[in-house]
Amino acid sequence: MQKAGIIAVLIGFGVFLTLPFITRHTLNEQLVAKEFGQEETSTLVSRELEPWFGKPLSSWKLISEIDKTIGNVNAEIVKRYALTSTDIDHLVELAKSQKLDEKHIEGLWGAFNFKTQSFMSYGSWLIGRSFNSDEELRNNIEQVANNITQYEVIPKKGIDTYVAKTLKYTLAKHSITGFVAANPFLLLFLTFGLSALGGLLMLTTFTKEPAGIKNNGIYFHPAKSRKWLGIIIGTLLIAFYIILYFYPQYMTGWIRMVDPISYLLSGNEAGQFFLYGLMYTVSVLVMGARMMAKYRHNRYQLVRTGSVMFFQTLFAFLIPEILVRLNQPYFDFKNAWPLNYDFFFDFNLNRLIASGNLGLFMLVWGIALSFIGVPLLTYFYGKRWYCSWVCGCGGLAETVGDPFRQLSDKSLRAWKIERVSIYSVLVFAVVMTIGVLYTYFTGSGELLGINTYSMRQVYGAFIGAGFAGVVGTGFYPFMGNRVWCRFGCPLAAYMGIVQRFKSRFRITTNGGQCISCGNCSTYCEMGIDVRSYAQRGENIVRASCVGCGVCAAVCPRGVLKLENVPVNTRVNTTNFVKR
Repeated sequence: MQKAGIIAVLIGFGVFLTLPFITRHTLNEQLVAKEFGQEETSTLVSRELEPWFGKPLSSWKLISEIDKTIGNVNAEIVKRYALTSTDIDHLVELAKSQKLDEKHIEGLWGAFNFKTQSFMSYGSWLIGRSFNSDEELRNNIEQVANNITQYEVIPKKGIDTYVAKTLKYTLAKHSITGFVAANPFLLLFLTFGLSALGGLLMLTTFTKEPAGIKNNGIYFHPAKSRKWLGIIIGTLLIAFYIILYFYPQYMTGWIRMVDPISYLLSGNEAGQFFLYGLMYTVSVLVMGARMMAKYRHNRYQLVRTGSVMFFQTLFAFLIPEILVRLNQPYFDFKNAWPLNYDFFFDFNLNRLIASGNLGLFMLVWGIALSFIGVPLLTYFYGKRWYCSWVCGCGGLAETVGDPFRQLSDKSLRAWKIERVSIYSVLVFAVVMTIGVLYTYFTGSGELLGINTYSMRQVYGAFIGAGFAGVVGTGFYPFMGNRVWCRFGCPLAAYMGIVQRFKSRFRITTNGGQCISCGNCSTYCEMGIDVRSYAQRGENIVRASCVGCGVCAAVCPRGVLKLENVPVNTRVNTTNFVKR
């Protein structure tokens, strides 16, 4: 059974990796006109792409040709609408002979000409001004001309960077033809189906052995000890997340494959994050079953794993998609700020307010969960109520990431980096949220000289995508399964402050029973040297502890116990490695 499972997983994974290479695209004039919208732009794009109409293209060839087309079209648009060197010379001569006024500008291009209106928007400050030298005059006019090209001509008449990214994705997805377009259900079975079936068949490895935890050479396994297989897995994960967030146009074959499931749930075609959500959920379910088989001797682990599987499947995946089908906002009821960093963004607030009573309930629920529910539940149960029982990030870490938990760095240096890193992200999230709310209520795009839109873009790209996605999951085989939770999650930092100073949760130790086997420290995914506490008979009260309970599950002597007791009954901790 195990060999059959391995073969099924390899076939499923192999077909999945092969899919982008066998995906073919066929363009036509109608598709281009539909995607590009503006008649002028559509005509120029069609002219550039016409040699490829009706010809099957690979994803790489298609994107390459679209990139060339966008560059050529923008160059043509700039020629038509931007200020030319001749225009700049005329403006310079006018300004040298007499000060510029609105009539001079209209005399050059006409009152309702695009150039006239653009110049009045970006260069009106030049009207009536005197300059110290001809060089200063020309430099100022050239700067206005550059601004008009960058901020007026390309966005309004051409194809800017954001639109180009969207168009490349939509053209690539909607132009898919041939085998991939005709056989989505077959491909679903050959990828998701075989991989899930193979993963379940491989569980027989655990059921053939007695219940309980054994190290079983984890530091010698090629996937679990930073050896060749782990490096390959990590590299593939990192590459997947980079493509997912920054180059989704290259994964349209995968996305087209899951369209039937998306139509079934939400009534809409699939996007890159529907694909990711489906992969995420299937992975949590299959690897959650593995987690249950591995820790079947421990009731706490069985219930906890079942909980993260339930919340990921129902609350993070199914309910939000069904809400969309019912013409309601996409909403994850278990997601809390600041992990849900865009909750207070203007587009989300406007969407919820415009959605009637249910939208207002979602808004109130999100605020109440973040500022009342989170600290209150953390007081009673510690971070474990969310990080180990509810959170999707934690669910993936505990299931898919479980084989790599021993790779978490237990050193003092790692702990110092962790403190600086995670609380820096929390501060960034708080400042960004204050900024976006200030913009929402005042309409001003700047707070204390900082552009609030730039702040949210930086956070989304570097924290939301880069840190939480690329590093947070891609680095499982290199740094353990809780990289994001340990070093970056702002919600974990928020709850950690409550847990460290005002929570009933703790892990108690019976030092007299400890035999210093080290299992607890080895399996601690948060990099806590649990054995050091156990040897001293010291209760573990750490901001970083997520209460997964694996340290207690792997202890052969029953030294460790997870408890929720009144704060005043805690044993006073020493200055030994605490946070």
